[in-house]
Amino acid sequence: MTAALHDDEIVAARDVLSAVQRSVAEVFIGDPSIVDMLLVGLLARGHALLEGVPGVAKTTLVRAFALTLGCSVRRIQFTPDLLPADITGTYVLDPRDGKFSFRAGPIFANVVLADEINRAPAKTQSALLEAMQEGQVTVEGDRFELPRPFLVLATQNPVDLEGTYPLPEAQIDRFLVHVRLGYPSRADEVRMLQRHGVGAPEPQAVLTPEELRRLQSVAARVHVEDDLLDYAVGLADFTRRHPKVALGASPRASLSLLRAAKAQAVLSGRSFLTPDDIRFVARSVLAHRLVLHGDLEDDVSTRVAIVDAALREVGYRRSVRPV
Repeated sequence: MTAALHDDEIVAARDVLSAVQRSVAEVFIGDPSIVDMLLVGLLARGHALLEGVPGVAKTTLVRAFALTLGCSVRRIQFTPDLLPADITGTYVLDPRDGKFSFRAGPIFANVVLADEINRAPAKTQSALLEAMQEGQVTVEGDRFELPRPFLVLATQNPVDLEGTYPLPEAQIDRFLVHVRLGYPSRADEVRMLQRHGVGAPEPQAVLTPEELRRLQSVAARVHVEDDLLDYAVGLADFTRRHPKVALGASPRASLSLLRAAKAQAVLSGRSFLTPDDIRFVARSVLAHRLVLHGDLEDDVSTRVAIVDAALREVGYRRSVRPV
């Protein structure tokens, strides 16, 4: 049975997470809720996909966020000629003794920055599937465990830009949250110009791998009432029955919604889940997983609108419990 959370654990977790937010804010100028969503993915042991047009500081954000975690960080620049072995690693022949030895690829790190992931074809993107789902890679029939914790922070440009490849449904489903970066506000852009040429401070490591695992354990132990489980499933089921949806949110999406909502509860300083936690993360967790019919397939606004409709039409009713 999972041990109940104590208030002091939540307070300590909130203090550390606030330090991460402040450290990232010294480098990234923009909407702080974007950083919050990355923290949700981190606490929920999930992966995050950031999408935006070139030049809105996607790579700056993920790099600053990764450095605050105090973990090993590797960056992979996805290009059309990148091969799966360039990510996972491969066996190479040692000319000195004539034996093959495994040379690990950049996937062997706590935090992997997958920059412009959709500039590589699906064959290369598939090298991440096993790693993101199971925390391991298989090369030539041999299995290799990845470091713990393991987090993929990927960026992508809108798929209608030249030289980009849509991510396969199986790949998209591996990302716990999908965050869209728009253009900054006028005030934020002025601040960027003021800092230009001054030299941005280097983010300071706030966590260690051990502390990060402890925070993830705190999020996993957030208390959830059964009626909230029913509410989460109701939202997912709504997308499966929508007439514009070919493939709705899967049971994996329901699990992801719950994990993300529990992480949001910790960010809010609570040891228990509320309906608002589920509503707060629903767009980022569910919308990118929906596959629409025909010409609507790549319509981002329609997918978001379907999730919004689910939030409006699926009611939450607290069960009456015996005294």
